[in-house]
Amino acid sequence: MLSFTDQTGQVISLPAIPKRIITLVPSQTELLAGLGLTDEVVGITKFCIHPKEWFRSKTRVGGTKQINTGIIHSLAPDLVIANKEENVKEQINELQQQYPVWISDVNNLDDAYEMIEQIGAMTGKSEQATRIIEEISAKFFQLQTSNYKLKTAYLIWQNPYMTVGGDTFIHSMLERAGFDNIYKGKTRYPEITIDELKTANCELLLLSSEPFPFQQKHIDELQSLLPNTRIILVDGELFSWYGSRLLKAPAYFNVLQKQLA
Repeated sequence: MLSFTDQTGQVISLPAIPKRIITLVPSQTELLAGLGLTDEVVGITKFCIHPKEWFRSKTRVGGTKQINTGIIHSLAPDLVIANKEENVKEQINELQQQYPVWISDVNNLDDAYEMIEQIGAMTGKSEQATRIIEEISAKFFQLQTSNYKLKTAYLIWQNPYMTVGGDTFIHSMLERAGFDNIYKGKTRYPEITIDELKTANCELLLLSSEPFPFQQKHIDELQSLLPNTRIILVDGELFSWYGSRLLKAPAYFNVLQKQLA
């Protein structure tokens, strides 16, 4: 019997390396693909869009917030991989009555490394996981940022406007990318107003592509209200996905810094 402690402190037991895995988190689904677990992953969510072949071919078990337990039961998983923030606690509790459920809780890069290492260990892919961690680490080590950090806000939602506090993974990526998050003193995803952005002298406003799909029309609307703030669209996956997509993040942050220079 193999025992593993997840990132919420819960211990799960596996009789053997799992052969039927359901993943309920898009960024971790992509990681499983990067680890070479094509045959082992039998179920994903409708938001697990990477890799494209999996999105087209794998059985979908609902959304991250609304999983279909009937489909999950029909797939008879021997491991479910979930996330404390992205999935609903009550739904996960229900699954835990029948299956080993490993829950991640990722708020910074070190947490992401631990998650990748643990999933690699559970799935018999430790060597591949170590390689991914080393490559991500090397790319972030080489990332160069400006000495002056723009006073920045990052919007994830509209109506109401919502941003990211200092205890989120997105905040840790903003810091790594060379930005000064003006809401780092707040927690999780606070609602904010345009007047608050003005008062905080926000120099740069980043509009994320997810979960709310900000577009050019939103820049146009906000620019008239914030004439002294630079506003750009950014790829939300590269700020918020904490699996193997992190391999692409440093290069993207470099491009952003050059764009803003």
